[in-house]
Amino acid sequence: MSSIQATRMLTPGPTPIPDRVRLAMAAPLLHHRKDAFKTVLAENQTMLKQLFCTESPVIPLACSGTGGMTAAAFNLFQPGERVLVATAGYFGNRWVDIVTQRGLDPVVLRKNAGESFNPEEIRAMLDADPSIRGVFMQISETSTGVLHPVKEVAAITRDRQVLLVADGISAVSISPTPMDEWGIDCLITGSQKGLMLPPGLAFVALSPRAWRRAEEVRPQCYYFDLVQERASCEKNQTHYTSPISLLVGLHEALTMLLEFGMDNVFKKQWALTQMARTGIAAMGMELFVKEEGRYTWGLTSVRMPDNIPATPVVAKAFKDCGVILTAGQGDLKEKVLRLAHMGWIDWADLAAGLHALAWSLPVKPQGAYIEAALDAYHNALGE
Repeated sequence: MSSIQATRMLTPGPTPIPDRVRLAMAAPLLHHRKDAFKTVLAENQTMLKQLFCTESPVIPLACSGTGGMTAAAFNLFQPGERVLVATAGYFGNRWVDIVTQRGLDPVVLRKNAGESFNPEEIRAMLDADPSIRGVFMQISETSTGVLHPVKEVAAITRDRQVLLVADGISAVSISPTPMDEWGIDCLITGSQKGLMLPPGLAFVALSPRAWRRAEEVRPQCYYFDLVQERASCEKNQTHYTSPISLLVGLHEALTMLLEFGMDNVFKKQWALTQMARTGIAAMGMELFVKEEGRYTWGLTSVRMPDNIPATPVVAKAFKDCGVILTAGQGDLKEKVLRLAHMGWIDWADLAAGLHALAWSLPVKPQGAYIEAALDAYHNALGE
């Protein structure tokens, strides 16, 4: 790739970082136990509650999103308790691994990659087994681009002694996830996707009944102790050494999101999703997730033709066009290509991504796919 060619990162994490956020993180370092930093944390907490749409504290943890998932399993459930894990992809399977390591007894509901869940199926499983104490699932399955019906599942779990734990790592700040309104008991996200930050932060918010449960459970994990973290949060501190620069960057990123308005953020994300799906279809490529209303707003997955593996296409897109796309994960590595459009991405970046995809295919698509994609974008915005 030419050294003067710009690079565009259209991946489902990490995502591009705005200049305002990078400059904030480059400021002289604050001390993590002094008043100036406490002010940053206090203001972050106010903005995080707005982002999560919750009155509960949102706990920042110095780890990746997987650390937040681990904290949820270790703080909300005792070894031996039965939980339902709904998985339809790589990260749903990660829930299975985490709850198993915690010593829980998982009942696993599996769907094929690219499929979503029927909430009534989950209701039937909970009716059949009253010993189930939790449901673990993704809001957005990042490996496939499927949006799962967490709102509908929450309507089922909130009237039972069952906690709903939702991985919102590729959903929070990308599509609506109003925690309190829906009745989610534990909502998790990470810094490197819709929040426009580098990797290294996870965020965990618990409902009042989930906090009561956390107070009863011994997490058996020295670092991930949410009750201790909450006590520190109430003093505008983190329990252990703070990732100072990331939390300062978070302050700027949250300020930007709320200045723009979350309704506008979601409107833009929806428009980018329609742009991507329309452009890919106009190329003659097959969308991996076809069910209306069940595709995530932050990435679009392409089913690769049988004779075209994803990895060489990804490599050519970077070499020739400076665009970073991603192949699938696990069993889907060569069968799926993922074009992400979350966070600090606009229509011009996505147009470049569509061009890079088309350019990198062995047989170049014919037709006005960019024009069709841009029409879909403007139509979705109501312009």
